[in-house]
Amino acid sequence: MSAVAKTLWIIESRFGMSLTLEDMAVHAGVSRFHLSRIFPQVTGYSISAYLRGRRLTEAAKALAGGAPDILGVALDAGYGSHEAFTRAFRSLTGLTPEEVRRRRRLDGLPLLEPLRIDPEVPVELCPPRIEDHGPIRVAGIVARYAANADAGIPAQWQRFGPYVGNVPGEVPGVYYGLSGRYFSETGECEYMAAMAVRETAELPREFTLVTVPAQRYARLAHRGHITTIRSTIEAIFAQWLPTCGYRKKRGPWSFIEYYGPDFNEHTGLGTVEIWIALED
Repeated sequence: MSAVAKTLWIIESRFGMSLTLEDMAVHAGVSRFHLSRIFPQVTGYSISAYLRGRRLTEAAKALAGGAPDILGVALDAGYGSHEAFTRAFRSLTGLTPEEVRRRRRLDGLPLLEPLRIDPEVPVELCPPRIEDHGPIRVAGIVARYAANADAGIPAQWQRFGPYVGNVPGEVPGVYYGLSGRYFSETGECEYMAAMAVRETAELPREFTLVTVPAQRYARLAHRGHITTIRSTIEAIFAQWLPTCGYRKKRGPWSFIEYYGPDFNEHTGLGTVEIWIALED
């Protein structure tokens, strides 16, 4: 498993928090010196430049979306003052935060979108559990990604994180990543970071509410660090699905990632399953 892949994952899932080189090296399982040397060789960026670029890029998106409080955006990006934030922001984009907020668009800005290094690991799938499951009522944050351009999903989960434990009516300890609608005109697919909620839940304004219909699922376990989940997904579609005798249901919410109560969002380890909805 790549130390660089682990480092990209921890940056994308925690770049809004305090994050030191020591933190990243411990998570990647290598020394600070080794990580500082190999990260630029693989990505073309120093760790500090990548972290700064990602924080400022997300700040630019917030400003273009009309964020009312520039100082709040600066603090979220790790800057202690409006002045320091403005200097760094102008160095990256060529514009001030106020100018980006006024223009309400990002075209032409040299932003740094998330990188993804998917480590290819051999996968030995365990037999799935076939299960009929009733409707699942979920709510969370929805974003759209082009095919093979979904490296921003960890950042989406980072935006979702502060709501965990703070939504009246949530079902604690169980979270889902769901694939939603496909938009053929743009080639994009929805992805939802979500929690199970009760009918009485008081949802934040940013949340979308979805009721996934009753379906039969094949539940297949993902083993190992979360950065290798793509290898598991590819094995499911290339090895298991063509020979299993079942057919995958088409349509929204037919592919679900299930994160169990023991999944640790800080280490990337714990129970993760892939649920494939099956045709009757």
